[in-house]
Amino acid sequence: MGVMTFMRTKMGYFLVGGIAVVLALFVLEPLLQQGTAIFGSSRDTVGSVDGEDIKYTDFNPKVEQSLAQFKQQYGGNVNAQMQAMAMDNAWQAEIGAILLNKEYTRLGLTVSGDELFDLLQGKNPSPLIVQYFGNQQTGQVDRAAVLTSLKAQAKDPKLKQQWDLLQAEIEKQALQQKYANLIRNSVYVTSLEANDEYLNRNKLVNFKYVNLDYSSILDKDVKITDADYQDYYDANKKRFDNPTETRSFEYVSFSIKPTSADTLAVKTQIEKLATDFKSTPNDSLFAANNSDVKVPFTYISKGKLDPAVDSVIFNYPAGSFYGPVFSGSSYKLIKVIDSRFSPDSVKASNILLDPSKLGGDANAFKLADSIKKAIQGGASFASFADKYNTDASKGKGGDLGTFGRGQMVPEFENAAFNGSTGELKIVKSQFGIHILKIENQIGSSKVAKLAYIEKNLLPSSKTRDAAYKKASTFLNDVKGDTFNTLAQKNGYTVGVADKVTPTQGFAPGLDNPRPLIKDAYTAEKGDVLSQVYTMDNAFVVAHLTEVQPKGQLALADVKKQIQPMVMNAVKAKMLTEKLNKALSGSSSIDAVAQKVGKVATPVQNLVFSNPIIPGLAQENKVVGAVFGSQVGKLSKPVDGDKGVYVFTVEGFTNPAPIGNTYKQKETMILGISQRSLGAAFQALQEKSDIKDNRVKFY
Repeated sequence: MGVMTFMRTKMGYFLVGGIAVVLALFVLEPLLQQGTAIFGSSRDTVGSVDGEDIKYTDFNPKVEQSLAQFKQQYGGNVNAQMQAMAMDNAWQAEIGAILLNKEYTRLGLTVSGDELFDLLQGKNPSPLIVQYFGNQQTGQVDRAAVLTSLKAQAKDPKLKQQWDLLQAEIEKQALQQKYANLIRNSVYVTSLEANDEYLNRNKLVNFKYVNLDYSSILDKDVKITDADYQDYYDANKKRFDNPTETRSFEYVSFSIKPTSADTLAVKTQIEKLATDFKSTPNDSLFAANNSDVKVPFTYISKGKLDPAVDSVIFNYPAGSFYGPVFSGSSYKLIKVIDSRFSPDSVKASNILLDPSKLGGDANAFKLADSIKKAIQGGASFASFADKYNTDASKGKGGDLGTFGRGQMVPEFENAAFNGSTGELKIVKSQFGIHILKIENQIGSSKVAKLAYIEKNLLPSSKTRDAAYKKASTFLNDVKGDTFNTLAQKNGYTVGVADKVTPTQGFAPGLDNPRPLIKDAYTAEKGDVLSQVYTMDNAFVVAHLTEVQPKGQLALADVKKQIQPMVMNAVKAKMLTEKLNKALSGSSSIDAVAQKVGKVATPVQNLVFSNPIIPGLAQENKVVGAVFGSQVGKLSKPVDGDKGVYVFTVEGFTNPAPIGNTYKQKETMILGISQRSLGAAFQALQEKSDIKDNRVKFY
């Protein structure tokens, strides 16, 4: 608490968060999943950019910081997927920093001393300064607090270190903004482009069409040749550029969910626990010692517990006992210690005294009592706050703003919510001695103090051992080419994880797949992975089925994937031949329709920018052909996504001339400039040699 303490508690997160501005700034989508020269670097090298190594010892603390942000955001509950996301965030920030620093040097971008002064304490403060020293209500920066903290760093090495980090981050953000402005200012739109865009969105067409759907030919009646595959592959090569290596595997799961015997054992245990719980003299201690899930022994509001419990427990009077009741995957036992109506939020002011600077708790309490009596006698709370306060509200008259339950330490929260408006209280917490003034209490709802026990229904060691034995037996017996056959023989279901990237934190049906994925990237295609993997609810045995390297994939790598598209391409040839015969000698779309046993379908007022044929599908190629055709002329067959089409344009309706070309350009520039930032960053990556070895470490 205090400017210095506040910075110490908050500063741990700004490094990763600040660098991550690059990612938001450049609209990064999944642009940074670059290739995997996985096995060619040293043990301590997580990756490299143009030969510049990223060392594990430097990189891992940033992963931990990113993970800490997730834990703070989600209350400490972080799963395997979130861990992978935290690692990706750190990686993306690292790549962004390296590439952008090279660009800044190349372009000669710098932040001058005057600019930095202005960002730190001038009229145009950095967003980070606003975040740490700004008033939450007004957004105004407390410049006095900034100057006080800057001066204090001369005597506080830790504070100086934090200011050095903050200043470096402010410079980075300023450089990022300069670079972004350069990119944005390079974008322009010509009058011709503006007019074309206007026409594409406003020009209307009426036409009639006949289509033969691909589904009108059964797959069994189509013979696909190697030449058909090759033709499709050659025409669509750009689609098969793999940005990062992927691997596919199949697996068998051996469940370790609780059996009926396990359920009965836990039920017996919980019933005995309930008997002891009812008679214990110390409810909170008993609950803390016996619960698998810790619920704070403080007042909580509705909506914080399991829904099945939450819907009933707030109707119970003090002294009531609830349970044992099974819901979700656990048994619940609850004693209602107290219930009452309490404010939803409190507006308060605070003076925090630091006992370590006053000679101990006794002196701090003595000073607090003197200040309290002076304020009760008419002295200004704000004046005392600005003089003695050591927390972030110093310089603000001690104003803490409005807060709800769970936002303050328990001692402070209880005093604020259990008191009354206008009351002055002295409270001790882990931060020091508080003089609390309750300015206002807002709203009212029922809260309850509960002694809460939750016992998870878990498999017994016998159940786990039996499942592990099955998995081990299967692993010992299976070979790569017998994986499916042996699984089927034993009645096991085979799961599939397709195109898994090296750093992926999830896989279908697997709750903790990282160890498995890591091993899959050291195996050869066809290998059965050499160990049994432990998930939350199963043991898993896996078989690597496919390796798709980074870069241009060969036809053999994508043959299975493109089979449906090749099938449609062959059908398109067959249907085109049928429509060409119908076109021969026909002078109208209705005549063509009659020959193929169809009725020509009219379409009214279609626009180029929305190429959806009503009742069918989005057909970009077909609609493009329609807008490029002459009125009244029968088209040639056009193969689309859904089938093959023949059409006749009945007429176009042109919009009124564009009224404001400048406004049209401005709208287009806004959209293009936003996309251009991502495009520029992608271009930087494509020109760089990025090696990603993270799968060896995470």
